[in-house]
Amino acid sequence: MPPPSPSNRSANKLLSRLATAEFDLLEPHLKAVELPVRKLLENRDTPIEHVYFIEHGFASVVADGAGKRSIEVGVIGREGMTGLAVLMGASQSPHETYMQASGDGQSLPASKLRQLIGQSASLHRTFLRYGYAFVIQTAQTAMANGRSRLEDRLARWLLMAQDRLDGDDVPLTHEFLSIMLGVRRPGVTIALNLLEYRGLIQARRGGVTIVDRAGLLETSNGAYGASEAEFQRLFG
Repeated sequence: MPPPSPSNRSANKLLSRLATAEFDLLEPHLKAVELPVRKLLENRDTPIEHVYFIEHGFASVVADGAGKRSIEVGVIGREGMTGLAVLMGASQSPHETYMQASGDGQSLPASKLRQLIGQSASLHRTFLRYGYAFVIQTAQTAMANGRSRLEDRLARWLLMAQDRLDGDDVPLTHEFLSIMLGVRRPGVTIALNLLEYRGLIQARRGGVTIVDRAGLLETSNGAYGASEAEFQRLFG
């Protein structure tokens, strides 16, 4: 694989790790965009028109429960990209992706992405490696949802959010967290209160401040770390 270009070309880690030739294919077609909270990046069962390389903030990939409670199945921030269905030869996804923490990034028409990965096998392989890392993340989410206590899952989610933000402040509401964790709002309140009682976080209106990351890691009880280690193995 050709050596990567300087990492300061973009705050998006995936773009920053592309080889020079790969990035040069993309650069003329990238457009800087603002990504406010709740901005819809992908609508379920609707053709994807643009893919996004988030530079600041992060998005949630949410599965609709067919009339039941929706739940987050993945998180995308500055480590990756949206539009994985396009990479894998599909045109749409049954899931919805929207910004949960506002930020900015680069957009690329999905039609152009199809063209470019057809031109460059190495670019396609790089993006597919990220797609594989995201699949590992969703598998870990499924395992956490099935095995872990609510406070373990909340600790994992806060660690994942902090990984994708600058600093210790995580913007969120109980409504968002109830979707992210697939529980009712009273359960969210109990879990937040428990982590705050342990001195791991400080809850405030509209957000949480992480006080003790090491404590959150311990509280996650193994729910956090596997997908992050796989990303590190793949991309360094």
